[in-house]
Amino acid sequence: MERITLGVKGMTCNHCVMTVTNALKEVDGVKAANVSLEQENAKITFDESKTNIDAIKKAVIDAGYQPE
Repeated sequence: MERITLGVKGMTCNHCVMTVTNALKEVDGVKAANVSLEQENAKITFDESKTNIDAIKKAVIDAGYQPE
């Protein structure tokens, strides 16, 4: 399992946090996603044989937010 911390810009409320969390959990291979509004990031655990950072970033973008 790979673990990364990805910056997420554009979140303003807990609804945003849930949107990003749900988008990340829908990515095949993502095992856990802990999104923080205060820290403006997401701590993600994923199976690198099933997904990659680009797919994870795309999920954040598709949800309407900016990965960093």
